[in-house]
Amino acid sequence: MLPLFRRKWMPPTTRTLPTRAIEPQKGLMRPEPASSLLATPRRQKLLEHIWQRTSLSRRQFATLYLAPLERYAELVQQFPASEAHHHAYPGGMLDHGLEIVAYALKLRQSHLLPAGTTPEAQAAQAEAWTAGTAYAALLHDIGKIAVDLHVEYADGTTWHPWHGPLQRPYRFRYRQEREYRLHGAATGLLYARVLDPGIFDWLSVYPDLWSALLYVLAGQYEHAGTLGELVVQADQASVAHELGGDPAKAMAAPKHALQRKLLDGLRFLLREEFKLNQPQASDGWLTQDALWLVSKTVSDKLRAHLLSQGIDGIPSNNTAVFNVLQDHGIVQPTADGKAIWKATVTSDNGWSHSFTFLRLAPALIWDTGERPGPFAGTVRIEEGEASPEAGPSPAVTAAVDAAPVAVAPDIIPADPFSGLLEMLGDPPTSLARPSPDTSADAEPPAPPPPAAAAAPADIASIAPEMMVPSTIEPSGEHFVAWLRHGIHTRKLIINDVKALVHTVADTAYLVSPGVFQRYAQEHPAVAKRAKEAGLTDWQWVQKRFERLQLHRKQPSGLNIWTCEVTGPRKSRRLHGYLLTTPDVLFENTSANNPYLHLIEST
Repeated sequence: MLPLFRRKWMPPTTRTLPTRAIEPQKGLMRPEPASSLLATPRRQKLLEHIWQRTSLSRRQFATLYLAPLERYAELVQQFPASEAHHHAYPGGMLDHGLEIVAYALKLRQSHLLPAGTTPEAQAAQAEAWTAGTAYAALLHDIGKIAVDLHVEYADGTTWHPWHGPLQRPYRFRYRQEREYRLHGAATGLLYARVLDPGIFDWLSVYPDLWSALLYVLAGQYEHAGTLGELVVQADQASVAHELGGDPAKAMAAPKHALQRKLLDGLRFLLREEFKLNQPQASDGWLTQDALWLVSKTVSDKLRAHLLSQGIDGIPSNNTAVFNVLQDHGIVQPTADGKAIWKATVTSDNGWSHSFTFLRLAPALIWDTGERPGPFAGTVRIEEGEASPEAGPSPAVTAAVDAAPVAVAPDIIPADPFSGLLEMLGDPPTSLARPSPDTSADAEPPAPPPPAAAAAPADIASIAPEMMVPSTIEPSGEHFVAWLRHGIHTRKLIINDVKALVHTVADTAYLVSPGVFQRYAQEHPAVAKRAKEAGLTDWQWVQKRFERLQLHRKQPSGLNIWTCEVTGPRKSRRLHGYLLTTPDVLFENTSANNPYLHLIEST
């Protein structure tokens, strides 16, 4: 059926790199052959996974998949996939390449390609489309090594990837003035270095596949149809599920990478906020071989600290935070691979209590000579699973437990082209069709105030010192001050894909419940007030905001306004509050977001 399969198979050739005993100078890296680069257990597992997604024999797989993967490995060597984003560590480019191929082939199994043809034609082209999907995924970022990196040998000679694999010890750095999207166009310089002429001959027989593949390799995903979508989805999945698993990797990560942000945040908290080795009211205990941090405390406070620093992308769910810390090699897993440990702390004066912990290596936090003294008592690991999450931190009460952490499922993002529609996930079911009013003290329906009405006097009562987030008690006024400060300092973006604040109808539109959740996450003290009121954290903030009467109501009396969000491929609805005047938040009002349109209730 496939001419290439009927050819006499020859073992794939692998370029042999110099093996003479050269001790690389300091700062230089020795190039490795593909057999060495692909020999790690994790990469071997990925190769096995890729093979299982095909319907080929081992011999056919070696020709169509393994040989291109080996050539790719020798080109990318130990380069990272990015300077400070995903896979930002030595060898990250190779890991990302293997991961995205594996994800893409998994996604490809859900599609009959090419679409719109007969089942017989789809069956005849099945292996070609599978291989084309793998090649498009593998090569989508390879242009980075041509335009994003400056690579040179020890004598200062510049290496360019179109010359072939590195032959001598090398060093590299990122170009400071690089153009972000240029690497997509640069792919055309290199794909013939990875795919041989026989593969091109085979794929070019199928016009739909051939055109889609060429569009992907040119960076024109919008013209590549399903193939382009598969690559984008697989790329997002690889980035979202980046696996570190090595504390040394987190230590070596660039300053702006997520691993470093997490570590720096933990170090700050341990230096400035956390209490250690104190009976009954401690955030953690340090023993000779481990640092034990109470799981809920560290998750809540780390999230709040990072959000206050303008660092987005921190999960609101504690279980997800635990998984992120584990994935990046910052916390040590239990014997069954989970992040949560359950242990009993016993002090030297006889006090004892059980907690759920995250376990860290002290060397990740303190340098030699800076480490505090160890706990005088004991921390004894208990058998069994952690109990469900409940209660505030032990600084308030000693009864703290956290949810057990299951291994993160292999989830593929649903739609990479959602664009503006990816607004912090779908609103809760209770907000899908808003009730006539969300506050406990709902007022009778009343006409909305004029759009140009002045802000109520409450906003003027916000003291100047509240205009900057601080340790002040949470309140509706402080929530507004926090919003103003976040927008002014650009910690809260507006009119963007993940924005919680937009400009609609010439005023500010607050996305609910996301904006209230963000404030509650950044201010853990909200949890105590919410619990006393019998509300969730964000609902407590929402009600305090409503009492300020800074928002415009619909003619029907609804507090919540619905916005139609129009994206490139589909539309979706958001729910939120429309302020009476933009002056409440903005010094200078931005143009209305063209993708959001108000829908008034009838």
